[in-house]
Amino acid sequence: MNRFSGTFVMVVVALCALGGAFFGGVYIGFNSRPEIEQVVGVANKEALKPAEVDFTPFWQAWNIINEKYVNGNSTSTTAVKNEEKVWGAISGMVGALGDPYTVFLPPEEKKQFEDDIAGNFSGVGMELGVKDGVLTVVAPLANSPAKKAGILAGDKILEINGAIAAEMTIDEAISKIRGPEGSVIKLTVLSPLTVGEAEKLPREVAIVRAIIAIPTIETELRSDKVFVIRLYNFSANSAELFASALNEFSKAQTNRLILDLRGNPGGYLESAVDMASWFLPKGKVVVWEHQGDKQADTAYRSKGYNVFNKNLKMIILVDRGSASASEILAGALAEYNIATLVGETTFGKGSVQELVPVTADTSLKVTIARWLTPKGVSISKAGLRPAVPVELDVEAFKKGRDTQLEKAVELLKK
Repeated sequence: MNRFSGTFVMVVVALCALGGAFFGGVYIGFNSRPEIEQVVGVANKEALKPAEVDFTPFWQAWNIINEKYVNGNSTSTTAVKNEEKVWGAISGMVGALGDPYTVFLPPEEKKQFEDDIAGNFSGVGMELGVKDGVLTVVAPLANSPAKKAGILAGDKILEINGAIAAEMTIDEAISKIRGPEGSVIKLTVLSPLTVGEAEKLPREVAIVRAIIAIPTIETELRSDKVFVIRLYNFSANSAELFASALNEFSKAQTNRLILDLRGNPGGYLESAVDMASWFLPKGKVVVWEHQGDKQADTAYRSKGYNVFNKNLKMIILVDRGSASASEILAGALAEYNIATLVGETTFGKGSVQELVPVTADTSLKVTIARWLTPKGVSISKAGLRPAVPVELDVEAFKKGRDTQLEKAVELLKK
């Protein structure tokens, strides 16, 4: 089985919602065979049927549809196949959970998902999530077509090529946004309000799709002796690159460090734990994995590299595009008073998904746990609130001024 920490699945739309269903219900088996002994194309097996659940209404609905629906018994190409009805039923059951990150993947969507996590895609370069029930941009990737087109973290996606996004699952939205390199996708987006704004109207953005190259890290030693590490994702090699960046910092003859996690949608849990280990003694909890009441919480602990002394002055920049592994790392270092969080409240994507096969060509991506900070605060509920809230001045940023970075430098120089 494959497990994904937080927003891993850098389903970078091409991107990281709930399935509409053909009808609500669930297919596992049936209590007693109704009028049909066997449905062609569907294997009816009762072995997995929960004894406490009566599936008679499901099969009654199945038979009513077959009997009365205008295309139910049609042999035309418009007829809904039995298999598709089963997939729709499973999607309806998943939708009843109310978790946008638990999704059923029929054959076509499963293949697309596997292509995405393998990096075989072209699109616009942004991570999607669901915020308050609305399809939302977690973060556009650095230097991506989405970033260059003005897409912002927190933008709400209202329409995709004229189709209403609220009627799609995340995976359906990703499928529509992905496409051949050089083709154009039109999005209707509503950006979050900024300082001084009382109202904002939706706008249409045309973006030319491209092959997405995902950046990982950049470093800068400023003239004021502040060392900046900009981390764009938690990829498989990000921990190694982060170690190299810290080595640069150690040679820079300064104790002022800014870790910029703005717009970082997350990635591998292991990378976040490894990075935190450079600042924490061995055995300190970096994050708790909470699996409900079924079993005790699991602790992921520092490996204890712990190379920095108390002279370190560190600030972590976060914003509404900081999610998942970003929140794990920032939350741990903030709660242990290693770093001060500056910026905006983070996205709040603190859950663990596991990809479980259902059949040979379908899968269920199911939320199996949620992340808690070392002090037990749920990341999913409200994200992380910075100790020093600073909203980015977008107009100033367009002119080359980064007000959040300026505040972080100011605090470090005190």
